[in-house]
Amino acid sequence: MITFLISAIKIIVLLGVLITIHELGHFVVAKLCKVKVNEFAIGFGPTLWRKQGKETKYTLRLIPLGGYNSLEGEEGESEHDRAFSKASIPKRIAIVLAGATVNIIFSIILYFILTLSSGTYISNEIGEILEGYAAQNYGLQAGDKIIEGNGKAIKSKKDLNEVVENSQGQAIKMKIERNGETIEYHIEPSKIKSRVTGIYLDQKCKIIALEKDSVSQRVGIQANDLLVKVNGVNVNGDRNIAIQEIGKEDASNVIFLTIQRGEEEITMELTPDYEYTYYLGVNLNPAEDTFFNRCIHASMQTQEFLISIVDNIKQLFTGNVGVDQMMGPVGISEVVAKTDGIKEFFEMMALISLSLGVTNLLPIPALDGGKILILAIEAIRRKPMKQQTEINIQLLGFSILIALALYVTYNDILRIF
Repeated sequence: MITFLISAIKIIVLLGVLITIHELGHFVVAKLCKVKVNEFAIGFGPTLWRKQGKETKYTLRLIPLGGYNSLEGEEGESEHDRAFSKASIPKRIAIVLAGATVNIIFSIILYFILTLSSGTYISNEIGEILEGYAAQNYGLQAGDKIIEGNGKAIKSKKDLNEVVENSQGQAIKMKIERNGETIEYHIEPSKIKSRVTGIYLDQKCKIIALEKDSVSQRVGIQANDLLVKVNGVNVNGDRNIAIQEIGKEDASNVIFLTIQRGEEEITMELTPDYEYTYYLGVNLNPAEDTFFNRCIHASMQTQEFLISIVDNIKQLFTGNVGVDQMMGPVGISEVVAKTDGIKEFFEMMALISLSLGVTNLLPIPALDGGKILILAIEAIRRKPMKQQTEINIQLLGFSILIALALYVTYNDILRIF
């Protein structure tokens, strides 16, 4: 019972904070633009608390799954001189844009602070040479500084990994600093061959996603199937055992995967694909723990964080990630409930805040991005869209979002149970 209460508190706090700052963004910019706000509400459903301000009613409602600002003249006709509809288009766009923008800014600041407190970034100085890899074979030494690879400046492990991976196994032109002297090497990275099935497992061996056009997808394995055996070995719901068994090489190069779908167990035969991963074979020393180095590290990590979210959304629209792999309120709540410690909780808050902000800016009717698109069309046409047409577009977008939310929630429930 206590665990349930703690999980519920986590979810309510996270959603409450993100919804509040989103709506505060709209509210503050509306006030700055002299647009009248009739009501500022957090949550939906029955009212738990209300306070009437000078012109705005502030309410806290029972269901913490959203919020809203009721702007004068936003949903209908109004002759009030401070109506939303009477504000200039740039002001209206600013008001609509503010909520998502605040979510994005909040996530960036929060993630930066979390990363700033976690330590320094990895330097370009070699701390350890791994036995049997390219670095040892070519004579690199502990204490060497890798300053350049194929013309790219190396400042961190991430820079080095990108150069090595992009080489596709071809020799890399490297500049090494040793005892104040610059030495040039041409190093062919070590190539490691590994099996690829294209399935992604959760900790209990439920298949949560499949790579598009992977061998597993081709033989008919589906998301939400439960992997129970690999080559006849019972994995006992242990992801590590499953990965270990899948990775075992044999002469036949065939894997038999037994999955449970509903009440039925199905064994499927597949020939795995192979992929090659490239390694230099070095571990880099940490940089000196200074505030400046921490800021550099935090900036780099935050940039990667932003790029990853945008890439994930891009993959959704290009078809590389299926809708069945999206996560809705139920799935998000489960992940939030399982966070361990304050740091992990706030990392999840930063991730969800950024995702909400970026998603809200998509040009889909009923989202803030859709409203901005309609305002942009109005600016181009130099006259507003017919009210009924705009209502129909918004209703269509809202219907699509509701259908998508129901589908995603259904998949969330299947993944959990």
